[in-house]
Amino acid sequence: MAECPGGSMITRKAPRRGCGLLLRAMAIIAIAWSIAAPSSGQEPRKKLRISNAGFTITALPLLAAKEWGAFAANGLDVEIILMQSSIVPAALNQGDIDYQAGVGPASVNGTLSGFPTRAIWFSSDRISYWLMAKPQFKTIESLKGQKIAVSGLGGTIHVALNMVLEKVGANPKDFTLVSIPGQQVQILYSLESGFVDGAMLSPPVTFGAQKKGFNRLLDVGALVEMPGGGLTTLVKTIQQRPAETRNVIRSLQMAKDEIRKSKPKTVELIVRLLKMDKEAAGETYDQFRTTLSPTGIPTRIGMETLVKAVQSQGRFVDRKVSFNEIADDRLATAVAKELGYKLP
Repeated sequence: MAECPGGSMITRKAPRRGCGLLLRAMAIIAIAWSIAAPSSGQEPRKKLRISNAGFTITALPLLAAKEWGAFAANGLDVEIILMQSSIVPAALNQGDIDYQAGVGPASVNGTLSGFPTRAIWFSSDRISYWLMAKPQFKTIESLKGQKIAVSGLGGTIHVALNMVLEKVGANPKDFTLVSIPGQQVQILYSLESGFVDGAMLSPPVTFGAQKKGFNRLLDVGALVEMPGGGLTTLVKTIQQRPAETRNVIRSLQMAKDEIRKSKPKTVELIVRLLKMDKEAAGETYDQFRTTLSPTGIPTRIGMETLVKAVQSQGRFVDRKVSFNEIADDRLATAVAKELGYKLP
C-alpha cells in the first residue's frame, strides 16, 4: 500500500471483471483510491468505479464528492481509479470501470472511433491551465523551436495548447511537444531540470512555478472555451441504469455547489488532498471557482469545441458530428431541475 495525497491510503487492485487483452498488453495498473465508510443499518450502497486521469485541481468535484459523503448520501460506494485517458473507452466497454470522470478530446475521439459512449455532465466550462516557460523565454515567439511538456499527446491539454497557439497567430508545428505522463509536479520537474523549455501547468503548480521565476506566457483557459472535467459513460449505462447515473451526477453537482459556496471548507480539502500550503490553496480555489459550470449540463458549444479539437489533429475532418452523437444532456438536465436551478 502507498499513501495518496492528503494521507489516505491507495491500493493497487486488478479490475473487478476480466481485464481485456488491450489493458493487459498495455500493462496498465489501475490505482484504486478507497476510503472506508462507517457501517450503518442502511442498505448496502451500490459499488461503482470511476476513472480519473490524476489527482489535480480538475478532479476536485470528484474528490469532494467522495470526501464529503455526497456519493454515500446518494447510495453509492465509489472507487476512484487512476487511468490514462487513452485506454478509458476500452475499459468502459469491457466493464472494468463504470464511468470516466472527464469530458475532453480523448473521450470524444473514443466516441467518434466507435465506442458507444456519451458525455453526460460538465464540471467546468473551461480548463485552468497556463503555458509556463523558463525565465529566458518571455514571449511565444522566443519559445519557437523549443520543447514544451504536456501531460499526454492528443489529450485535452495538448489540443487546447494547439488551439491557443493558432489563436494568437503561432504555428503549433514550430514547437516540439513532449509527453510527460504523471502528476503536475513531474511536469514542473521536467521544466526545472531543463529537460523542456516550457510546460502546460495548472494550479497549484502554476503558483509555485511563478515563485521560482518561470514566466506565464498564456492563460490557455481564458482563450479557449473547452470543458474541463465532467462525466462520460456508455450508452447502455444511461439506458439501463438511469437512476444510478442520475445519482452519480447529483453527487458530483452537490459537491461542486458546496465547493462554490464554501471557500474555507474547500481550501482545507485542497491543502489535505493536493498537498499545498494554505496560501496557494486559496489562490487555487479562486482560480478554479471561475471555471465551474453552473448547472453541469453539457453544452452545444462546449462539445463543438471538443469536436473541432479532435479534427484539428487530422481525425474525422470530413465528418459532420451532431450533439446527440457524442453527448446526452437529459439526466444532467433532470438533476439540475431537481436541485432547483434556473434553466434557459
